[in-house]
Amino acid sequence: MKSAAATAVEAVRPVPTTASGLRRLLISLRPHRRLVWLAATCSVLNKLFDLAPPVLIGLAVDVVVQQRTSWLAGVGVTGVAGQLGVLAVLSFLIWSAESLFEYLYALLWRNLAQTVQHELRIEAYDHLQHLEMAFFEAGSSGRLLTILNDDINQLERFLDQGANEILQLITTVLAVGGAMLVLSPTVAGVSFLPIPVILWGSLRFQRRLVPRYREVRERAGDLASRLSNNLGGMLTIKSYAAEDWEKQRLIEQSQAYRASNGRAIRLSAAFIPLIRFAILFAFLAILVIGGLQAWQGAIAIGTYSFLVFITQRLLWPLTTLGRTLDDYQRAMASTHRVMDLLDTPIAIPSGHRPLPFAAVRGHIRFERVAFAYAGREPLLRDFDLEVPAGATIGIVGATGSGKSTIVKLLLRLYAIQSGRILLDGLRIDDLALQDLRRAIGLVSQEVFLFHGTIAENIAYGSFSAGRPAIERAATLAEAAGFIADLPHGYDTVVGERGQRLSGGQRQRIALARAILKDPPVLVLDEATAAVDNETEAAIQRSLDRITAARTTLVIAHRLSTVRHADRIVVMEQGRIVESGCHDALLERNGAYAALWRVQTGLRPEEALR
Repeated sequence: MKSAAATAVEAVRPVPTTASGLRRLLISLRPHRRLVWLAATCSVLNKLFDLAPPVLIGLAVDVVVQQRTSWLAGVGVTGVAGQLGVLAVLSFLIWSAESLFEYLYALLWRNLAQTVQHELRIEAYDHLQHLEMAFFEAGSSGRLLTILNDDINQLERFLDQGANEILQLITTVLAVGGAMLVLSPTVAGVSFLPIPVILWGSLRFQRRLVPRYREVRERAGDLASRLSNNLGGMLTIKSYAAEDWEKQRLIEQSQAYRASNGRAIRLSAAFIPLIRFAILFAFLAILVIGGLQAWQGAIAIGTYSFLVFITQRLLWPLTTLGRTLDDYQRAMASTHRVMDLLDTPIAIPSGHRPLPFAAVRGHIRFERVAFAYAGREPLLRDFDLEVPAGATIGIVGATGSGKSTIVKLLLRLYAIQSGRILLDGLRIDDLALQDLRRAIGLVSQEVFLFHGTIAENIAYGSFSAGRPAIERAATLAEAAGFIADLPHGYDTVVGERGQRLSGGQRQRIALARAILKDPPVLVLDEATAAVDNETEAAIQRSLDRITAARTTLVIAHRLSTVRHADRIVVMEQGRIVESGCHDALLERNGAYAALWRVQTGLRPEEALR
C-alpha cells in the first residue's frame, strides 16, 4: 500500500496522453463558453475575409481579360471602369472587416487567456492550501511554484495564440479546399496530395514530442526547486563557503534542462523544412497543371490566377503547423501538471460542525491515538492525554519523542491512524476546520514572518486589529522595547521570512501574533528557544497574564519554561513516562529529574531547597 507522501508526489506527475489533457482543458473552459464561441467566431470570420483578396485578384484579371464578358458583367456591372470601382469598394470593405475581426479575436482570446490563467492559478493555490502537510514534505516548493507560475503561463500563451491558429488553419483548409473543388477538381486533387503526408508527419512528430516536453517540464521543476532552495539557504551557503559547489550543481541542473529542451527543439525544428518540401512539389504541380488547363481553355485565366494565389493560402499556412503543435504539446504537458495537482485528493477534509469561538472552553483529550509519519515506524501508540480547560500543561522530552507531533495532530495538520482527539467533548474530525484552527493559537519553534511591516506580521490572522491592540500584544510578548528602537518602529519592514530581525526578535513577534489572536487554546512550541535568558525571564513573567483563563500547552526543551505549569508530562518515544508538577517530579527522581540535572547541574534535593 502506497504512503500518503508517495501518493502526493505522484499526484503532480503528468499522464501519458494528450487527448485527456485537451479534454480537461475544455472542461475548465465550460464556464466561459460564450466568450469561447465569440472568440472562435471572430477567428473564423477574420480568416474568411483574409482569404478574399485572391478572389478579388481573380476577378480583377477576369475584368481585364474578359472585359464586358467578365463575371461582374454577368451580374449587371458592364463597364470596365465600373467593374474595377466595384472591386475597389469590395477591397476596402473586406480589408476593413478583416482588420475589425482581427482586433476582436485578439481582444477576446487574450481576455479569455488572462481569465483562465487567473482562475486556474487561484483554484490551484486554494487547493494547495487544503492539502495536508505530508504533501508539502514529500514534494518540492520549487516544483509547485513551477506549476503555479510557468505551467499556468504556458496555458495562457496557448489560449492567447495557439487556439486561434488552429481554428484559422481548419477554416483555411475547409474554405479553400471547397472553393478549389468547385472550380477545378483536378487542381484541387493535386493540391490535396501533400495534406495526408503533412498530417501523417504532424501526428508522428506529435507522438515523439509528448515524452520530450514532459521531460522538459520535469527538468524545469527540478531547476526551480534548486533555485528556491538555494535562495532560502543563502546564509548556510555563504557561511560554509559553498558558492562554487552550489554554482556547479545549478550548472548541472540547468544543463539538464537545456539538454532536454534541445532534444525537443531538434525534433520540432526538423518538422517545418520537411513540410515545406511537400508543399513545394504540390505548388509546382498546380502551377504547371493549372497553367496547361488555362492555356487549353479548360479554365478561365482569372480562375487560374485565383487558384495559384489561393493554393499558397492553403498550403503555406501548413508550415506553421509544426509551431502550433509545438505550442500545443507544451500546453498539454502543462495542463496535465496543473489538472493533476487539482485532482490531488484532500486527505484531511473539514468537518461540518461549527465551533463558536466564544463558546470554546479548551478541554482537550487524546484517547488511544495512534500515528505514524509516512514511511516511518509508528510514533504514537494508544496515546492518552487529558488537558483540563484553563490548565497550563508542560510537555518535555528528548528530540523526536513526539512533543510537536501532538500539536500538529490537534491542529489536524496530519490525520491520525486510530483513536480520537476531543475538544470540549467534540471530535475534532467533526468540527469545521477553520473554526478549530481559529480556536488554537500556535507559536511554533519554526517562526515564519511574511515580507511586510512588524505591525502587519503581528496582526496576521487578526487583520482588523487596530494599532493599540497590536502594541498591547507586543508589550505582553516583551517585543515593544526592541520595536521602539527600530528606525520605523511598527512600520519597519522585516524582509522576506523576517531576515532583518534576529531569531529572538522573530520569536517575540510570533508570540505577539498569538496573543493578539486571543485564542481559547494557546500552544507554545519552543516559544523561548531562540531568546536570551533575560528575555526568557521577561516572557515567562508575561506568560502568567497570557495564559490566565485559557488552556495552554507549553512544549519546551528548557525546563525552566514549564517549571510553574499546573502539570508537566515527560515523553519518551511517543509515550508519557512521567506526569506531575515540577516539585513532585523532582522528588520522584526519574526521567524529569535526570533532564533537570543535565540542564542545571543540580541534584533534585538541591533544586527543592
